[in-house]
Amino acid sequence: MTITVHLVDYEQRLLRPMAFPGGPTGPAEALEVDTTLAGRAYQQVRIFPAEGPGAPRLWVPLVDGAERLGVLEVEVDDVADLHDPGLRTQCRWLSMLLGHLVTLLSQYGDGVDRTRRPEKRTVDAELIWSLLPPLTAGVDSFVVSGVLEPRHSVSGDAFDYALSETTATLVVLDADGRDVRSGLVAAAALSAHRSARHAGLGLVEQARAMDETLRRQFDGDVSATAVLAELDLVTGRLSYLNAGHPRPLLLRGGQGGLPLAGGGCRPLGRGLDEVTVGEEVLQPDDWLVLYTDGVTGASDAGGAPFGEPRLVDFLRREAAAGNPPPETARRLVKAVLAHQGGALRDDATVLLARWAHPDRILP
Repeated sequence: MTITVHLVDYEQRLLRPMAFPGGPTGPAEALEVDTTLAGRAYQQVRIFPAEGPGAPRLWVPLVDGAERLGVLEVEVDDVADLHDPGLRTQCRWLSMLLGHLVTLLSQYGDGVDRTRRPEKRTVDAELIWSLLPPLTAGVDSFVVSGVLEPRHSVSGDAFDYALSETTATLVVLDADGRDVRSGLVAAAALSAHRSARHAGLGLVEQARAMDETLRRQFDGDVSATAVLAELDLVTGRLSYLNAGHPRPLLLRGGQGGLPLAGGGCRPLGRGLDEVTVGEEVLQPDDWLVLYTDGVTGASDAGGAPFGEPRLVDFLRREAAAGNPPPETARRLVKAVLAHQGGALRDDATVLLARWAHPDRILP
């Protein structure tokens, strides 16, 4: 039996084989996520057998908790082994173990990162990526997944979340500009948010901490829009605050998106006066969508924007197809890029979350 680890690149377009000491030294072919059986295993987080050509093999999704990292290619000696339930169980355990090890290794060296990032990042993108949590995480009743583009030159967009057994806290922000300074603004705002959140402060206090930090550190010369949200995972009660940002969307029952327009304040860094917090009670399997204007503002060659109606329609179709938040987020960014001819003129970030009743377990 031979096992090869294929890690997905940060664009989630290619699965790249990871080199190990003593392993093959020649160039190995990357596999496309959208056109191969390996990619199908990655997208659907399912084991798929391949009987030919070549040696029989299993394609096993490589995961760390809820986060998809790539696939394992498990070559076996006999076709009958492909349908052995005991072997598949062992492969799932190996996947979880290796997935956890890959995540740990990425914190102590550059080998994993070099495999997943063949293209050089800009300085501001390095700053933003150093701030981000894992792209996907979940607890029994809640899954959240985020993506941002352009992966190698993002500068002012960022997101964060924190999960416990009873609460999910989410934030998406968009700092002014497209340079290192906008990355510094995003870093300061996100750090202020985390400081307030760690201290147990609520949404209003979190927003005030972010606003005061930007005004103090940048002499009132910068601003950032943001959405801050807190979800009670037991009751489904959502509290949210919109600081001059595109309205969050609520997708319910596979139908259209409901814009959440209840809570708001001025953009952060401009001084907060009146601050209101909106509330909504989620129903099981509701989707919450937070995004930056680079998503809806992406325009085609004729100048037509991607727009909120197109965004809602895309999400509705993905939910109807049964795709979970991580795969939907991947497909959404791909659709936005295609709409704008493959090259974005502004950062585009989306954070998708799905809530279920605590008595139900999400896939």
